[in-house]
Amino acid sequence: MKKIFISLTILLVLVSFGIYLFNKNTKNDKIVVTFWTLQMNDFSQYIKNVISNFEKENPNVKINWIDVPFSEGEKRTLAAVLSDNPPDLINLNPDFSALLAQKGVLEEIDAKYTTQYKASILNALKYNNKLYSLPWYATSAITIYNKEILSSIDQKVPNKYEELESLSKLLKEKQNIYTFMPTITENDTMYKILNKYGINSPETVKSQKSENVFNFYKNLYINDLIPKETITQTQREALEKYMSENIVLFTSGANFLNMIKENAPNVYKKTDVAPQMVGDLGQNDFSCMNLVIPIKAKNKDYALKFALYLTNMENSLELGKLTNVLTTNEEALNDSFYKEYNEEDLISKARVISAKQLEKIEPAVKPQKNQKEVNLLINTAVQEILLNKNTAHDALNMVSKEWAELQLK
Repeated sequence: MKKIFISLTILLVLVSFGIYLFNKNTKNDKIVVTFWTLQMNDFSQYIKNVISNFEKENPNVKINWIDVPFSEGEKRTLAAVLSDNPPDLINLNPDFSALLAQKGVLEEIDAKYTTQYKASILNALKYNNKLYSLPWYATSAITIYNKEILSSIDQKVPNKYEELESLSKLLKEKQNIYTFMPTITENDTMYKILNKYGINSPETVKSQKSENVFNFYKNLYINDLIPKETITQTQREALEKYMSENIVLFTSGANFLNMIKENAPNVYKKTDVAPQMVGDLGQNDFSCMNLVIPIKAKNKDYALKFALYLTNMENSLELGKLTNVLTTNEEALNDSFYKEYNEEDLISKARVISAKQLEKIEPAVKPQKNQKEVNLLINTAVQEILLNKNTAHDALNMVSKEWAELQLK
């Protein structure tokens, strides 16, 4: 009897220990989804709240959030996706996402998961007619302008690029200041302008229409109607010129209004906003940040589930209210936050204008194969043409030839 009792005691101890181990493992053995963002630490409380709510709804999942400095994003991402243990979900820009899709290291997203997003934004993200990313948030540049200076010469803000020439001459004559400083050699600025004229391929870049666009800027440059720094300086320097009233208008995202308000309050009082200038197609351009899932990710299903949760109506609208970016969620874009504004509130006016511009973004700029190299070709041609080192005709024929070669690589 004693032996039986001892045996039962041992058995109960083993069973109890087994239950303890099972409960311990069940509690701790969660699915860990690693999520990388690009410089979103300023909004850490928002991200943490979204993660916390998602984990409550999915108690078997743990989101491991890592915020990566913007300057290190591409380098660290490339190394990670080529390894055997990449993050499950990564925040990137479309150009770099397209490069990774080209390399075959991203998971394709099934269209059935994309119904909550604005269709035209999704179309712009496609690479080879396939979707490898989900849009997180967007911006659409507006025209920020000094209404006091324009009213002093009885002029309105231009709607089309071609209207800039006459305004620039008038401002130079009456006020001895420049209308604007186009940063046409910065990143994809010129590429986006060309797209507004339907110029977006090796074939169209050598057209007469393309030559006209490049020569338009050349004429402004050689006649001292835009600053000489146009061919080297960036949007940051253009902002400085606007805040010091050395230029009258500045094309950028609505988020730059806060910088003007904080750093040049007197100029901010004279500032108003208008839609971005357009080309002959009449469409607007926009920028977007997206979310991708590496093909080697360990937890793709939960990464996708979290991405869809992060970009749902409630969460994307909250992010818009915190940051003044545009949501990519169709339902959220119909919220009064993106439809109505107080005339006294310049920032809300800019937001509503930006959101409305998303209604006309097609044909949108699509990521090209070897996009950075294409941008460099175009930007180099701009410098050669403006500095009179080459004719538009010859420079653009060379761009066309080298662009076509890049597509074959």
